[in-house]
Amino acid sequence: MGYESHIRLACFAGVFAAVAFAEWWWPRRAQRTSKPQRWLWNGGLAAVDTACLQALGPWILAGLAIGAAALTEERGWGLFRLIALPAWAAVPVSVLLLDAAIYAQHMLFHKVALLWRLHAVHHTDLDLDLTSALRFHPFEIVISMGIKIGLVLILGCPPLAVLIFEVLLNGAAMFNHANLRIPLRADGLLRLVIVTPDMHRVHHSVWQAETDSNYGFGLSIWDRLFGTYRAQPRDGHDGMTFGLEAYRDAERLHLGRLLLLPLLPKSKG
Repeated sequence: MGYESHIRLACFAGVFAAVAFAEWWWPRRAQRTSKPQRWLWNGGLAAVDTACLQALGPWILAGLAIGAAALTEERGWGLFRLIALPAWAAVPVSVLLLDAAIYAQHMLFHKVALLWRLHAVHHTDLDLDLTSALRFHPFEIVISMGIKIGLVLILGCPPLAVLIFEVLLNGAAMFNHANLRIPLRADGLLRLVIVTPDMHRVHHSVWQAETDSNYGFGLSIWDRLFGTYRAQPRDGHDGMTFGLEAYRDAERLHLGRLLLLPLLPKSKG
């Protein structure tokens, strides 16, 4: 697993390029704010997030989640080793449970007021495309990594499973935030298994009832299973409004303000 960072970076770059091309060729909606400006702020947040994780890495575990998985393997820790779950089963079960955990964590960040102040940064995006998948406050990213590491240690997830999950999660996040038009029949079939752009787009609606739905990132089963699935936005995909009512001025949603936003009072800015 010494090359896991190279594998993740290569997969990220490949998916980013493919989704960016698909968005350009088959856009779902006309962009209503400055795309270069949004890409700059969203990319800037991703750079800060990465720097924070790299700075914390030596204090937590080398390689973070992958490092945690390697540690459980080395020391025989975790539920899967306690029950002697074979590797061929531990890998898919780990990926499934980690995806369920992301669903639960996402809902938690919506329901707990202090966590919502961090997650609101993601929802201030006034348009939606693959770079929206990068728009997370660094404190949320650190907390999310801590939750992931904790689950990996408890379960004893194999390193391969964690690598597969992180590659799938990054790819799924870019895909389901994409401004990508998928034929309705194909979308209907895909969302029986995975979260599609049309399905996740509902979650970014300005309407609270729609924001509180479709929490999944990878598999769509969790929203269906726990009653948080909403098929379509009430205003339609072309007519719906993204973002939060308190933050409507795109010019003021720059990198510095996004980093400070959890500490600021709500405004119409």
